[in-house]
Amino acid sequence: MVEHDALSTTREAYDAAATTYAQLFRDTLRDSPLDRAILGAFAEVVRASGDGQVADVGCGPGHVTAYLDELRLTAFGVDASPAMIKLARQAYPRLRFDVGSMAALDIADGMLGGLLSRWSIIHTPPRELPVILAEFHRVLAPGGHLLVGFSASDDPSHPTQAFDHTVAPAYRWWPDHLAATLRASGLAEVARMVRQPQPTDRRQFQEIQLLARKA
Repeated sequence: MVEHDALSTTREAYDAAATTYAQLFRDTLRDSPLDRAILGAFAEVVRASGDGQVADVGCGPGHVTAYLDELRLTAFGVDASPAMIKLARQAYPRLRFDVGSMAALDIADGMLGGLLSRWSIIHTPPRELPVILAEFHRVLAPGGHLLVGFSASDDPSHPTQAFDHTVAPAYRWWPDHLAATLRASGLAEVARMVRQPQPTDRRQFQEIQLLARKA
């Protein structure tokens, strides 16, 4: 079971920062062609594998869930922060948003054609990550796809590293290590996108988007 203290700390921190976070990030996809491209590819493989519902887990204020809807996916959002879910419902009243934990999703076994996790695993203590990935595997249908975004650690000798996230304690992973952890959870890597940091970025971390498939 994922540590209660870590979940509580993250939820409370995002509740406090929800309004500011929504203002800062609601238009980020507009200026991120690479992110739009990988989300578009995710949408295509989900539809090609039989469609099905898609959960945006760690959806925050809902802007990415809304983009998945624009891509003709039957998408809904889940977030541990009630304040984030309130903002998402206000901004996108036509879509579904639920308060919930990644470690215990209120979703039936094998229901989803796809699951999106954009930087939502970064606040999970590394030793607890397999619990989250097992839950992702449980709710995906056979052939369903997971797209997970995260920041990379600096070298393979440090498979996980803590970093000074503004909102809550956070971790980054060496991509091959995370891919192996996915594989151990029954989720095989299909592709990955690596984005190099720009000179103006506050943190000089590689950003990874890793696409995996449930056998």
